[in-house]
Amino acid sequence: MAKHRLTDQQKGRIQAIQEKRRQRLDQKANRSLTAAGDSPTQEGRIIIRHGATLGVMDRHGRFYRCQTRQHIGHPVCGDQVIWQQVDEKTGVVTALLPRKSVLSRPDYSGRHKPLAANISQLVIVLAPRPAPSGYLLDQYLVTAETIQVPPLIAVNKIDLLHDEDARRFFQQLDPYKAIGYPVVSISAKEEHGLEALIDRLKRETSILVGQSGVGKSSLINALLPAHEIETGRLSEATGLGRHTTSAATCYALPQGGELIDSPGVRSFRLTDLTRRELERGFREFRPFIGHCRFHNCTHAHEPECAIQTAVTNGDITALRLDNFHRLSQT
Repeated sequence: MAKHRLTDQQKGRIQAIQEKRRQRLDQKANRSLTAAGDSPTQEGRIIIRHGATLGVMDRHGRFYRCQTRQHIGHPVCGDQVIWQQVDEKTGVVTALLPRKSVLSRPDYSGRHKPLAANISQLVIVLAPRPAPSGYLLDQYLVTAETIQVPPLIAVNKIDLLHDEDARRFFQQLDPYKAIGYPVVSISAKEEHGLEALIDRLKRETSILVGQSGVGKSSLINALLPAHEIETGRLSEATGLGRHTTSAATCYALPQGGELIDSPGVRSFRLTDLTRRELERGFREFRPFIGHCRFHNCTHAHEPECAIQTAVTNGDITALRLDNFHRLSQT
């Protein structure tokens, strides 16, 4: 898949604009830090991020609108941070605590841009319409394997499937079940099958990914019946106002667990990986990696290829190998 590449002049303009923006934000954060004075540092968690503004929750469940020091990196929803209180409603974030996981996507220059941190489950949403692409599904699964976060395949809009159509649709997912990926079937519209999904979301911090049109927003509304009320509460508490609806936000699910809703995943794509990293992203490849005749085997045409032999023996499906080659060429 061809990628749109910016010219050096375009990259230069973007970098200049971003540098000016960083300087302004750092000046603002420094003023906040000066105002914080000797206020003690404390730990908190980013519940909302909109642009450079963070909604931080302290250990008592109170929310503060915070600025951030630019040198600390790129804090995102889900991050644990060190921060200082400025007044009753505002503060400044001064450090990021180590992340257990981070979901990223490449920016215009190919660098990794974090979208969400400390997630413990990646929920890949599919639907009969638009028809799922195995290529995209494998892209998400490789991401989950790479960041070491367990994936869950959630098939939405099952109300559109009947009898033979349903059998054929779920037959496509049999190879994924065979290699250990869990699959749940739901209908956000009719609220059918939500119990099985909710049970998988309990005790986890999850984020939904999937191509446009599969019903992620409907699913979020079904899982969070008081979504608008919760959004309004967070808006009031953090002072983000109408921006809250377009911010990356971490919601507490009524039955337990948390769900991060991030606009960034709507245009999510795989980060740049080495061939070895991509190989390990296909979990059923792992027993055969390193057993090919040639150390730099592409698993396409070389003799005595362990991966090709595994396909012949039925240990790896031809579709997964085809998608591996497609991803390795993007």
